Amino acid sequence: MIKIFSGSANPMLSNEVCEIVDVPLAKMNTNKFADGEMKCYPGENVRGYDVFIIQPTNPPAENIMELLIIIDSLKRASANSVNVIIPYFGYGRQDRKSQAREPITAKLVADILTVAGATRTLTIDVHASQIQGFFNIPFDNLTAMLIFKDYFESIGIRNPVAVSDVGGVARANLFAKSFGGTVAVFAKNRPRPDVVESLYFIGDVKDKDVIFVDDIIQTGGTMVTAAYEAHKAGARRIFACATHGLLGGNAIEKIDESPIVECVVTNTIFIPPDKRSNKIKILSVAPLIGEAIIRIRDHRSISELFSVPVAERRIPGL
Repeated sequence: MIKIFSGSANPMLSNEVCEIVDVPLAKMNTNKFADGEMKCYPGENVRGYDVFIIQPTNPPAENIMELLIIIDSLKRASANSVNVIIPYFGYGRQDRKSQAREPITAKLVADILTVAGATRTLTIDVHASQIQGFFNIPFDNLTAMLIFKDYFESIGIRNPVAVSDVGGVARANLFAKSFGGTVAVFAKNRPRPDVVESLYFIGDVKDKDVIFVDDIIQTGGTMVTAAYEAHKAGARRIFACATHGLLGGNAIEKIDESPIVECVVTNTIFIPPDKRSNKIKILSVAPLIGEAIIRIRDHRSISELFSVPVAERRIPGL
């Protein structure tokens, strides 16, 4: 027996998932005290149920706090298991110490979730694969790369060059392999966070369709700088895809003014109308999450989602 709850960060995604799994969205009462503190508790019985909570933890930090309170309330209400689905894993970019006295916030969040009562965690395209090792509970990292692959095939893209920075080569390889395409890498120098000073390519993009592959678009600086470089190098058409569209600052303006034909993101994070444009295409990860929930419920493999041929995948809508 399962029940699916939603935090307030992305209820539209939660409703889509419930339609796919064919269970109603369970009632979660969320109230705020006068000083802004949150109170969350289930509005129905969960004793003995396997419960799933869907809540991305993008800014504001209140989203993480809400998730922790929901986990605690379900644990105290005697849920059999508390499965936490975090489509976007916030604070995951600080996954190691690159200089003295830096925090490792990805490990901190992992510890807090576990102490709160999570019995399993599921994410989509977590920023760094080593984050999986920060958890002492089952952890599944899904990927949206095959969703992107199916979309680009549907608009007639064949044998593209998947382009990524050095840290995202594994992701780009998975994407290119599913396409029969090739991979190019760009190296970048960041003098400070969210600023790209220089960039150069390793690989051939001349007269080819290029797709920049990333997990997050924050300010768009890296992707747009790389797009201009690819354009100079003679790329035929330039696309971009990233699982998480944070789209902060003037990212939309940068993308609209760049040589990028289309930038494809998913709805792991709710994207408000003011962060949309004709160049931004939003795909849903609800079929992917829904299928994962069904497989967890039925004690079936999650990894099979990405190891079977496209024609045999059971993910509706992909």
